[in-house]
This record gives sequence, C-alpha cells and structure tokens, in this order.
Amino acid sequence: MTKKQIILAAYVGGVNEHTLWEHPEAGSQIDFSTFRHVAQTAERGRFDYFFLAEGLALRARAGRIFDHDIAGRPDTLPVLAALAAVTEHIGLVGTLNATFNEPYELARQIASLDHLSGGRAGWNVVTSFDAFTGANFRRGGFLPHSERYVRAEETVAAIRRLWDSWADDAIVADKASGEFLADADAGAFVQTSSQFDIAGRFTVPRSPQGRPVIVQAGVSPQGRDFAASTADAIFSPYASLAEGKAFYADIKERAARFGRGPDEIKILPAAGFVIGDSKADAEEKARDIREQQLTDKSIQVTFEQVWNRDLSAYDPDGPLPDIDPDPQAPPIIQGRAFVFQDRFETVRKWRELADERGLTLRGLAHEVSGKAAYVGTAAQIADQLDAFVQEDGADGVVIGSHLVPAGLDEFVDQVVPLLQERGSLRTDYEGTTLRDNLGLPVPSRDAQLAGAGSEVAR
Repeated sequence: MTKKQIILAAYVGGVNEHTLWEHPEAGSQIDFSTFRHVAQTAERGRFDYFFLAEGLALRARAGRIFDHDIAGRPDTLPVLAALAAVTEHIGLVGTLNATFNEPYELARQIASLDHLSGGRAGWNVVTSFDAFTGANFRRGGFLPHSERYVRAEETVAAIRRLWDSWADDAIVADKASGEFLADADAGAFVQTSSQFDIAGRFTVPRSPQGRPVIVQAGVSPQGRDFAASTADAIFSPYASLAEGKAFYADIKERAARFGRGPDEIKILPAAGFVIGDSKADAEEKARDIREQQLTDKSIQVTFEQVWNRDLSAYDPDGPLPDIDPDPQAPPIIQGRAFVFQDRFETVRKWRELADERGLTLRGLAHEVSGKAAYVGTAAQIADQLDAFVQEDGADGVVIGSHLVPAGLDEFVDQVVPLLQERGSLRTDYEGTTLRDNLGLPVPSRDAQLAGAGSEVAR
C-alpha cells in the first residue's frame, strides 16, 4: 500500500521568545546568511517549503520593547526574493497582512516572486485587528475583530481576480509578425465590493503555477470556513493526534461543502523537536531548553498578558497572583500574536491546575507554554511523526528550532533519512513548482471573473 507522503516546511523563529538568541551558538535573526542556511538545509532535506513569519510591530510591555523577545525582522518579500536566487526547488512562503495592504500591490509582489522563483511562491494570509499594530500605518486605526475576515475574504478574491486577468497563452511574442499579445485586454480587471472599488490593468502575466499557493490559519468557525473555502494549505494549532484528527476531519468536511476535494487542502501544525541519544537524554535536553526560554522576565510577561496587570512584584517561584484580571485597563502587553477571549475563565482554570499539582508561577508556565511536540531519539521522532500523518492528524508539519540558524540541521541529518527509508518522504523533488511538490491541482483560470466587466457587490 502506498504511504501518505509527509509534507515538511521549515520556519525561522523570530517573533516570539521561544528562539534563544542568548544561546552561544545562536546567529543573527536578520542577517541573510541565516535565512539562506535554513532554506538550503530544508531543501537538502527535500522539504516542501520555507516559511517566513512577519511581525508588523515590535512587541512591548508598558510601552517598552521586550528585551527577551526577538526585535527586528526584515521585510518578508525581499528575503524570499533573495532566497529564490540561492535555491532551486523549495517553496518560498511569506506572511503578508491582508488588513493593511492593498490587493493590487500584494498581487503584484507575490506574482513577481512566483515568476522570479519559477513557480515556488506562496502567501500566508493573516489579519490584524489591534490599534497597536494599526498605528504604524498611514491611516492609523484598525479593523474591528468582526470585520477582519470580511476584508481578508475580499482581498483574496480581488487578488485571485488580478492573477486570473492574464490567460496562460496571453503572450505571443512573435518576433516575425511583431505581435506580442494575443489579447489586447490582457490584465484588465474591475473589482467592486464592500472593501474595494478598483479597476485597471494588472501588470504581471499568469503565474508559472497558475496561482501562487495560499496558506491560512483559522480556529474559529469563521476562520475555518475562510480557510476551507480559500486556502491551499492550513496551519493547524493541534499537535496531539486526537485534536489533530478532529480538526483534520472538520476542515476536510467543510472543504467538501465548498465543492473542494480533500486533497485540495493540506493541513500542517507547527512542531518543535529535541533529539537525544535516548528518550531520557532528549527529555533532559528539552527541560534545559525550556529553562532557557522561560526566564523570570518571560514568565512575568506570559501571565501579564492574561491578567493585564503589572506582576513584577510577584515571585516566579511563588504562588499565582491573588488578584483578578483587569480587562478594562489599557493593555500592558501589546503586539502579541494571540488574545485570550475570557481572561477570568483562563485564570480560573490555571488556579485549579496550580492547586491540584502544587504549582508555582514558574511551574504553571512550564505546563501552559508551548512545548516541543517531538522529543526522543531520531528513530522515535520519525515513528511519531510518521504515525501522526498516516493516521490523519495532519498532512505534515512546519518544523522550527529554538536555535537559529543551525538547529534544523539535526532534523535533516538524522530524522529525514529515516522517514525516507519508511517511504513516507520523497528522496527527490517530483516537480518544479510548489503546487507540484505539495500535490495540489493547478487551478483553472476563472475567465468569467477576470475580465474588465467583472463586479462583485457585497
């Protein structure tokens, strides 16, 4: 029986406190050599794509930048464009915000990257709804939480229309006859919706892979529907098999409602790893890494974002604060990537857990902060990852390391060969585009939506 092929992606940490910039072997998070090393290492391991996250605002506590967090990240697109020149096969996926960017500029940038890379570009669609981030942009302000997916959906729809405004055979370039275009209306578009009223001519011909790959993450019902209807790949937040299988089945079922086949969407959770000579050795290494990540300051910040209070007076090795959260106060932590929907319920559950296990703040931080999903020998990690994918916990994983840039080397050198021996991972790239290697169909051009007379009223 043919085994399901594991999709692998690699990411460079840099917008959270999990990346240990203090580590003696850590390199720069901004130097191009870091991105090049990770991308080329992932390509050596036959990974599907390299992923670069984006932070539009430096995270702050009480108005000052975290000094444990990673501060500084170059713009996504120049990094990926540069990587296109030093890689041959691996996909190049970047996070670009749908809230603060315009469809025309995003469509041109991503399509240009796709041409430069020979069909290896992907766009991770994200939204933003906080005034802290919005203040960096010329209009200031932000979209309310309830409207962010409306704009995202209409942004993606507009961008697809722009990408489809050129036919595959629009360029003739016949030197003998002097005819360049088969269609004088190539690139013409009109987009009218609640968010956009644009018309013109798109300047970049049809993508080498039909359309660049779209990646998205969404956990809420609205987010899941958006992902199931729109995305080619989805970041899953679930690393356990039970939760992963439930999310996997839900997304594939939602996709069917939108007329899509189960193989048209790939699901990948983020995952860390720690390799040891034995299970015990790996677990000891993982504990040491966690101790380095969970400094007194990072523990304080972890809980301040829930309590929304200054907790500097509380001992990390003491009990949980005996005060309630203050959701009405100005945010003490700004620029975080997630929001707790119910601070009081979260604190209640944490207090129950701390009482049950006798945990201090530090102990609770170890329990509730993200941990490496795969800890063990290389063979044990290969077995666990293979089982997770074969049992439909996901279609693959997005691998990251606490150590930049060389942390991924260990996975590629030790785990990848074992997955290849099992027949679960390619030994060479099958195609030339990101869609080829992900096993995604080439989308047919929607000519009906591409012309100058197209209009969508919302």
